[in-house]
Amino acid sequence: MLHSISPMWLFSGWFAAVALAVTWSVTMDARLSTSALLLVIGLAPAVVMLLLRAGAPSATVAQMLHSTHEKGDR
Repeated sequence: MLHSISPMWLFSGWFAAVALAVTWSVTMDARLSTSALLLVIGLAPAVVMLLLRAGAPSATVAQMLHSTHEKGDR
């Protein structure tokens, strides 16, 4: 099911949900620090996902188990 959803739609939906939650907390007269904390907690997973996506692909289990070593590298 998630293969049919583009990553841009997923991030846009996530940011819209966070913006809605922060807007709701501000309209309910929550303290500014509470709204800021809600914003940071809401954006942190998306930022981590973007940082992980930008990196090199991780090695598979097969690549780690069957890596080749030189003769002197035991």
